[in-house]
Amino acid sequence: MRLLILGTGGMANQHAARFKAIEGVSVVGGVDVIPERLAAFCTEHGIATHFLSLEDALAWGEFDAVANVTPDSIHHPTTLQAIAAGKHVFCEKPLATDAVKAMEMTEAIERAGKVGMVNLTYRNSPALQKGRQMVLAGEIGAVRHVEASHLQSWLVGRHWGDWKSESKWLWRLSRKHGSNGALGDIGIHIVDFASYGSGLDVAHVFARLKTFDKAPDHRIGEYDLDANDSFTMNVDFTNGAIGTIQATRTAAGQMDQLRLKVYGETGSVEMIYDTGKSTLRACIGEDVHTATWRDVPFDPVETNYQRFVQAVRAGKTQEPSFRRAANIQKVLDKALASDLSHKDEALT
Repeated sequence: MRLLILGTGGMANQHAARFKAIEGVSVVGGVDVIPERLAAFCTEHGIATHFLSLEDALAWGEFDAVANVTPDSIHHPTTLQAIAAGKHVFCEKPLATDAVKAMEMTEAIERAGKVGMVNLTYRNSPALQKGRQMVLAGEIGAVRHVEASHLQSWLVGRHWGDWKSESKWLWRLSRKHGSNGALGDIGIHIVDFASYGSGLDVAHVFARLKTFDKAPDHRIGEYDLDANDSFTMNVDFTNGAIGTIQATRTAAGQMDQLRLKVYGETGSVEMIYDTGKSTLRACIGEDVHTATWRDVPFDPVETNYQRFVQAVRAGKTQEPSFRRAANIQKVLDKALASDLSHKDEALT
């Protein structure tokens, strides 16, 4: 499989390294509008061919698939161009900045008969995959209650860099630069984590979003710091269960932690991803009478990168698909609407 990487910012390095490690995959080209960044990226990863526009890359056309690692607001137009050119697409999350655009991309790639998948990276957690299997197998009975959180702290600590001076962080805080804040950036991850891990779909959302004061006049250089930093959701699931889903960038002491607790009628399971480490715990069987939690072993799982390559070779999309990401985007859109209306919003 010949792969073109579109957008050569920080996350593109992960794409290049992960795809190049898969037997039979060649990263044959790179695209970026910033010449210096493009040149440095292609040199680092040994990519011989590069372009300053997607149009030029598509005119060349010597590739089978595109890894779209552009900023969020650019996913929609560039993905549609790639689909129109007959290419498979592996898109960074979120698929688009709203559900209407995301569904347009979904329908376009399904009509074209091409593989469209989204890099919901925490699907790579073996604890999530094993925990979901346990829930679907009925090991905790019918799900009654769900708690989910995604906690980061880069607005507090400098362990990932200095957000006040680096554009790769500042754009995530600015709506005019295409950011929907914590809701758009990590909200898609934790909503997917909660929904996928519990095996349930969200039916109703009541949400609150918060943007904190972070600089004089809420601005640093060209960046208006107006995107949300934290959110909470109360949700109903389609089976009648209820839950809470929350995320923030201000959780000191948490670099990158996703935690999901699924409580059922006969037991509970907890799935944790914490800065690269997965943990799975359960309270099931006789242990429910003593409130005893035990670690549950799990096996390694294939990554999204591996699944995408398999899907292209087989000509059949695997999960997480464009349609899955579009449906999650509907939840995020309803959360935005709920914050404005102060009302419960139903998924339709």
